[in-house]
Amino acid sequence: MRAEAQNTADQISKSLELLAQRLDVETAPYRLEEFNARVEDPNLWDNPDAAQKLMRERQSLVDAIDTYEGIKQELADNLELIELGEMEEDEEVISDAEAALKALAEKAAQKELEALLNGEADSNDTFLEINAGAGGTESCDWASMLARMYVRWAEKKGYKVDLQAESPGDEAGIKSATYKIEGHNAYGWLKSESGVHRLVRISPFDSAAKRHTSFTSVKVYPVVDDNIEIEVNPSDIRIDTYRSSGAGGQHVNTTDSAVRITHHPTGIVVTSSEKSQHQNRDIAMKALKSRLYQMELDKRSALVNEAHENAGDAGWGNQIRSYVLQPYQMVKDLRTNYETSDTKGVLDGDLDGLMGATLALAVSGKSRAEAQGD
Repeated sequence: MRAEAQNTADQISKSLELLAQRLDVETAPYRLEEFNARVEDPNLWDNPDAAQKLMRERQSLVDAIDTYEGIKQELADNLELIELGEMEEDEEVISDAEAALKALAEKAAQKELEALLNGEADSNDTFLEINAGAGGTESCDWASMLARMYVRWAEKKGYKVDLQAESPGDEAGIKSATYKIEGHNAYGWLKSESGVHRLVRISPFDSAAKRHTSFTSVKVYPVVDDNIEIEVNPSDIRIDTYRSSGAGGQHVNTTDSAVRITHHPTGIVVTSSEKSQHQNRDIAMKALKSRLYQMELDKRSALVNEAHENAGDAGWGNQIRSYVLQPYQMVKDLRTNYETSDTKGVLDGDLDGLMGATLALAVSGKSRAEAQGD
């Protein structure tokens, strides 16, 4: 076998090893049998929420088994084709099989990253909060660029995106925006984006065409479902209603439909302004519970906690990632040193490389911490 094809096959084999570990491939069939037995329980749907959770867990296991077995079989088939092509000296068969191996390696690498999303809330939907920082109009414009970037990323994933609240900038862009992003592993993918994002470019708002630096902070926290109990003492919160200044027409601008909830013990403030007052109150309360849950997750994870502590104010010295458009093109994550010159692709939502590198770093750091604990 040619050296390049052998290297590709080795990469796929390594991905399969990790998938097998994450799946616990030896016990997977027995766990699936247990799920199937529980699904056949005639009383299952007496508790719809628990039933839906069970069905999701079962489907997740089925998908993981199918993925592992599918990649394993496809690898064997293509290696067999290459061997056959070499025996018959059929260059076309060999080339086709090698091309299929390359495509399979990309698929296996992607599934390997997805297999790392096994944290407590990784599979949950997520809230994404964007706030313009130091830089005035520049930062408001940068905040709107980041919002577009994440919406594009979510759409490419097939996720549902729902704008919860938005505050427009005085001249351009947005001061803040909150989105709810729904889809499998939405929180798991996006959690690494929490922190300050720095932009360097020639300002379109500067008549002298000078280079400007601006900052925007991003916060990500999981949507809390009914299976996660978060208690909020009514005496710990203040609920205010006000007139929204965002988009939405005359109704939004002339009625006190927007809702702001302040949680006194933590200082957390959440808002919702895109729905009716009743819906906004419900959305804001769910957002508050999600923020409180995120705080609890942070306490359990030193790496995540460190990332949030480092976020600080949206300004110099606190950034997790730099996006440089002038005098050169480069996006660099300061935690992993992962970098790419495809700034246009990143701003159009091609974020999996950046997210994957941070995810892999977090998992390796967690493994080291557990080893040290032992």
